[in-house]
Amino acid sequence: MTPEEILSHPARVLTQSQREHYFEHGFVGAESLVPKDILSGLQAVTNDFVDQSRQETTAGKIFDIGPGHTAEAPILRRLKRPDDRHETYWNFAKGFLADVAADLAGPNVVFHHSKLNFKWFDESDTVKWHQDIQFFPHTNYNVFTIGTYLADTDMENGPLAVKRGSHNEPLFDQYDSNGNWTGMLSDDDAATVDMSQVDYLTGPAGSVTIHNARALHYSPSSKSPVPRPLLLNCYTSADAKPYTPHPDPSSHTYEVVRGEMVKWAAHDPRPCQVPPDWSGGYTSIYAAQAGENMAGEDKPVPSGGMM
Repeated sequence: MTPEEILSHPARVLTQSQREHYFEHGFVGAESLVPKDILSGLQAVTNDFVDQSRQETTAGKIFDIGPGHTAEAPILRRLKRPDDRHETYWNFAKGFLADVAADLAGPNVVFHHSKLNFKWFDESDTVKWHQDIQFFPHTNYNVFTIGTYLADTDMENGPLAVKRGSHNEPLFDQYDSNGNWTGMLSDDDAATVDMSQVDYLTGPAGSVTIHNARALHYSPSSKSPVPRPLLLNCYTSADAKPYTPHPDPSSHTYEVVRGEMVKWAAHDPRPCQVPPDWSGGYTSIYAAQAGENMAGEDKPVPSGGMM
């Protein structure tokens, strides 16, 4: 569906101006959008998982932990597939947040994936400049991620930053000069980003960020010793079909959460870079950008240079 067709449908959660902002700039922030009872449930479950991660010594099927992680000082970088880990996360993704997604995808919405990222006052928590769609190309670009801040987020604890209008600009090469997948811009490309066009999306707990999969974005390191969790849920319009294997599918991947599955795929003529073969497994963008072995979970490194 075109933005004009989507905007012709009544808004469910977002305001019309927020929807228009998203289509014009490639992102939008909405402060204190999540109802307080839903937010408190998400926070409680998240705190439980942080406690569980204290016993981990290596990254595995559930947790991606950072260098120096200990029981006394956990560095939990990611809870993988939270929609499969606890019904609270999935009820949120298929409930309130699916209505938000329908405001931007149109009436037919497909769930793609979920993850819970943390900032831990450590340089390894920087997420460098990148675009999402190269990780999972689709037939069109009606693909986006909704982030939910589970803690107050300001410039001290690493908010999401997005370059205005970059969703309509050419995509970057996210392989290095040796053909290895890095999942980020090269230093030379990153140096060309016009920082005057970058917005930092801050807000109290319960605020959401929404960015298109083509939008250029990053997240700086936190300067706060208090961890900042960001719950991320990715959705697509039903007419956006994947070209490549899913990097990290859950039991809910490609489930229709609003409307119905459609019979025809819509194709955007703009090209998209193809990622490595993800069928061997995937750990996290932190591992990709740090050059860590991302296969994990007793699987071989996929072809295409994922080291």
